[in-house]
Amino acid sequence: MIRIISALLIGVAALLPATAGATSPIRLADDAPDSHMVVPGDTLWGISGKFLKEPWRWPEVWRLNREQIRNPHLIYPGQVIVLDRSGPTLKLGKRVGGLPDRPLYEKRFPQVYSEPDKAAIQSIPLRVIAPFLSEPLVVTDKDDSSAGILVATQEGRVFTSAGDTIFATRVTPETRTWNLYRKARPLKEPVTGEILGYEAVHLGVAEVNADPEADKLAAAESKPGTVVPTSLMVLSAKQEIGKGDRLLPAGRPELPSYVPHAPEKDLSGRVVSIYNGVSETGRYHVVSISLGKQDGMEVGHVLALHRNRGEAVYREDNVGTPQRFRLPEQRYGLVFVFRVFDRLSYALVMDNLGAVAVADSVRKP
Repeated sequence: MIRIISALLIGVAALLPATAGATSPIRLADDAPDSHMVVPGDTLWGISGKFLKEPWRWPEVWRLNREQIRNPHLIYPGQVIVLDRSGPTLKLGKRVGGLPDRPLYEKRFPQVYSEPDKAAIQSIPLRVIAPFLSEPLVVTDKDDSSAGILVATQEGRVFTSAGDTIFATRVTPETRTWNLYRKARPLKEPVTGEILGYEAVHLGVAEVNADPEADKLAAAESKPGTVVPTSLMVLSAKQEIGKGDRLLPAGRPELPSYVPHAPEKDLSGRVVSIYNGVSETGRYHVVSISLGKQDGMEVGHVLALHRNRGEAVYREDNVGTPQRFRLPEQRYGLVFVFRVFDRLSYALVMDNLGAVAVADSVRKP
């Protein structure tokens, strides 16, 4: 495959200051190497963590503006990442020889070159979040009231599975593929108890297989006021599917190259839930947070995790009036926002020292 690395992508580094948009100077990792050979399975976050103490700030080190870096297709397995400590900046280099543990390299300038077709590495491990990108995981009362409803199953079965036919109302034949879900527990703000949305259980995917002529015949033979539901075939089923379950149009999953960046304004929210209902979690697990589009959240926002240590009561020598102390929160990790709803967002835990728990705070790093 022939690709052109344009002068704009690499040469723009000379035009932008290293700390453009940064809130503090870039700090190198204590044992930052001079170079790194990209291998399959690497992520931009992981590679940056070898060079930087704050790996989410890699777009600043590449010194490309946000629009250019959103989908750079810049880094491929087999390429060499070279650290220029004077910036610091990261650039592409080309191996020209040397021992395996001490590669020599040359800086790569704009040029035309060819290489086998390889998949560019991603910003974060997309295999972890791929199921969360298309499924209707958070629904509102408005979504639920307008969703399709499964009203009958093939041959009156209590539950159906892949390959079976189901019948639903409020399903338009023009939309071919539909997600099946069951509205589950409400997601509540941990302190106020306010319902921010409902976490839906994704049941499977169905496709419209209606026969217009058969539908017309059924409508003609039906009593006045009888509704003829739309026929669908279940393509996949994660759980049992039955009457009363809901349907929403299925969007095509997108696997963008996410760009980490801090929110432009101060934001403060809390961990609302940990996916799969566990009480604590850790790195590369998904959590929901109490910030959404209404709060200015964007895909790619990085937030700092702060542990809520609660309060302490102290009474000197067990006499006198007790004193209450609000213990300061402890910053202990980072989350990466990858899907945003109106009042909630899903985020991936990227770094943490200790377990992530519900009601912990998230803030601008």
